[in-house]
Amino acid sequence: MSMTASSLKQEPAEPLVRVDRLEVEFDGFKAIRGLNFSLTSGELRFLIGPNGAGKTTLLDVLCGKVKPSRGKVLFKGSIDLARHQEHQIAELGIGRKFQAPSIFVTLTVLENMLLSMRQKRGLLSTLIAKTTPEQREKIHHYLGIIGLAGKAREKAGSLSHGEKQWLEIGMLLIQEPELLLLDEPAAGMTDSETEKTGELLQRISDKQTVVVVEHDMDFVRRFAQAVTVMHEGMVLREGTMEQIQNDSRVAEVYLGRQGERND
Repeated sequence: MSMTASSLKQEPAEPLVRVDRLEVEFDGFKAIRGLNFSLTSGELRFLIGPNGAGKTTLLDVLCGKVKPSRGKVLFKGSIDLARHQEHQIAELGIGRKFQAPSIFVTLTVLENMLLSMRQKRGLLSTLIAKTTPEQREKIHHYLGIIGLAGKAREKAGSLSHGEKQWLEIGMLLIQEPELLLLDEPAAGMTDSETEKTGELLQRISDKQTVVVVEHDMDFVRRFAQAVTVMHEGMVLREGTMEQIQNDSRVAEVYLGRQGERND
């Protein structure tokens, strides 16, 4: 029995995240206004835009830190994130990294990873409990991914700024989230660290969906696969970096403004 071309067509994949007519209001100020936004699994998506565009607020909504005033935020088709608390959203598979590293500086790199893997236990019981071969293998796997396998026994406080950022990314990765939200992960890094961070993000996106808020346009140009430009709480343009750079509206509101930082 022959098959027609139309019968071979696949249905489009269900978005991992679908944001529909989202509004977020703070004391009368609309930080996000009527935003429509979607992500498919396996994307490395960069969010850019001028100060006050609403990029960080969007991440705050996705991780449950901020609740929508109106609209829908759906995860994996049917999970309404507005109905869940921040810790519940983390358990659903959404990990968030803020701009400043949040690590235990007096503990070793290995102990930080162990704490993150056993986050439901108390601090002391986590460190005392024996690790299984499977757990050790998992920790060393992720230390290899973030480039810190050789520093497992070093105190986290002795790491460079870039290494601290990679450690925190590793602490999220070991929880194996489906969606990773990163706020300016390359901020304050050396050129070498910035390059390694971009390569790390590309490796991560082979298994996870990654959303990055970033202001460093050179970094975005080098590593972005897809870009969403936000302006005044709405999506202004989406596409490849080449498409974004050639858009006159984007040039007017953002790319043409020299020296301006994002929110």
